[in-house]
Formats: sequence, structure tokens, C-alpha cells
Amino acid sequence: MILTKNEPFTKKEIEQLKEQFEVYIKTVIDIEKKICSAGMDRHFEGEQILLKKDSKQSDIWGGGIDLETKEIDFNSFINIRPRDNNTKNEIQSEKIRERYQELTTYFFQEVL
Repeated sequence: MILTKNEPFTKKEIEQLKEQFEVYIKTVIDIEKKICSAGMDRHFEGEQILLKKDSKQSDIWGGGIDLETKEIDFNSFINIRPRDNNTKNEIQSEKIRERYQELTTYFFQEVL
């Protein structure tokens, strides 16, 4: 199940998002519009949802959250964008990583 919101996920919604991988939730966040799409099998699914909501490609970043360790990661194929100075799966910009972490913490405050 994929949920897309601009406010924190509830405990019930997080339980639904866990269905895909049990302890890991993939996330795609528009760091400017503060919208999170979560629970997809592949990050590009969330990316497509946000693009349809008029997000700009350069504002969309992928990663996830490990619910057991509470670790946020910044790893996704959708992050490979040389035109945005990101040549790897990992978000390379410290500023973007900080913003992604801040927003992930906001969206998943029920479990972090």
C-alpha cells in the first residue's frame, strides 16, 4: 500500500505501510513541498505519484526508514541524477540529506 501525505503518518497508517517489507518502509519525499509518498515496492512508484502532483524532479529524493533500528537511509536509484550533482544512489548533498532526515522524522514521528 502506498500512502502520500503532507502531514505525519498515524500509527495505523504506519502499520499499513509496513506490510511491504515488515521492518522497512521505502519513502520518497518532495523536500520543497513537504510531501511524502511511502510504502512502495520500488521508489519510482512514489516518484511518479509526486510528479503527478506537480513536484519538480530536482526536489524529489528517495530513501527509507528501518523501524527496528530507527535508522533513516538516503539510498535509492531515483537519486542518481548527474544534472542535480548526484551521481550515486545515496543523497550526496549534506543540505539535502539533512532536509530529508528532518522531513522523515516529521512524517514518522509516531515511531522515531
